[in-house]
Amino acid sequence: MRKATIDDVAKMAGVSIKTVSRVVNNEPNVRESTQQAVQKVVQKLNYRPNPSARSLAGTRSYLIALLYDDPDLYENPSSNYIVNIQQGALRVCKSENYGLVIHPCNYRDKDLNIQISALISHSKIDGLILAPPLCDQKSLLAAISKIGTPAVLISPGNVVDTQLSVTTNDRDACSEMTAYLASLGHTRIAFITGNRDHEALERRFSGYKDGLRKAGLSYRKRLVVEGDNSFGSGEECARKLLQSKTPPTAIFACNDDMATGVIRVAHQMGLKIPEDLSVAGFDDIPLTQQIYPALTTIRQPVRSMAESAVEILMDQVRSKPSTDRPRTAKAELRIRESTAKVNSGAV
Repeated sequence: MRKATIDDVAKMAGVSIKTVSRVVNNEPNVRESTQQAVQKVVQKLNYRPNPSARSLAGTRSYLIALLYDDPDLYENPSSNYIVNIQQGALRVCKSENYGLVIHPCNYRDKDLNIQISALISHSKIDGLILAPPLCDQKSLLAAISKIGTPAVLISPGNVVDTQLSVTTNDRDACSEMTAYLASLGHTRIAFITGNRDHEALERRFSGYKDGLRKAGLSYRKRLVVEGDNSFGSGEECARKLLQSKTPPTAIFACNDDMATGVIRVAHQMGLKIPEDLSVAGFDDIPLTQQIYPALTTIRQPVRSMAESAVEILMDQVRSKPSTDRPRTAKAELRIRESTAKVNSGAV
């Protein structure tokens, strides 16, 4: 069977080819009755726009790019966060008939600005989504702004009212998690920080300190160790904490990959979870419910954050005003089997 063309849709709907293009691409200023008529014909003919033909016909490429830190550059890569962002972005791109360019980067590369400028120029990218820590690279953001390509940031370190971004209430959620652990009787609550180049992770550390204050507990520097967001660093940090003279009775890691590393080391040391040690994380990746015991964590709605980022970007590409920037998605506690009341003998 011959594949339906835009001419077929226009003829059956009784409108111009330009009108069909505007409806398919969700352009503004098309009457609702016309939109419905065209969409009905699109479904009937199973019409699928040709991205190449669309880009040749206008000034757009119908492509947006997702820029993120390449997990493969690390010894123990943790890609769950990026996979969730990709899935969320792809879902909206598909509904908008847009292509998504997946572009892993080395954010430490001194030529990064040149590389991204070349990507925008050669691929004629309509817009960009930047995941952390790329969203915190000020020189990169300045280079993109100079080109004039719209960009939306996911979880930037500093949220500015005029900025196109999607973030979450991670500081409040981490405060709540720390206070929850304290409510179980834990007074030695350790915290594993993440890669310091991810500025948003500082909010999680601040939330941990807020939670200690709420619970009337003192901040103790020896209970804080620095990881790099990977499973391997979670293992390394756990050994350091659990081999100390007065080890913590609870460890809160600022992401799930590191928290699962803590659980592995605890098992190796013969510690029972949660009887001897409570463990909590952040993100709620699929693995948290597949390990034993299931991990208590904070669910960060990464996919919906990516979806929102693409929706905001689509508004910018179509010159629609964005009414809610920055946009905030709520993170929530997920209490599972890896946390429990402190063992009275460990206090």
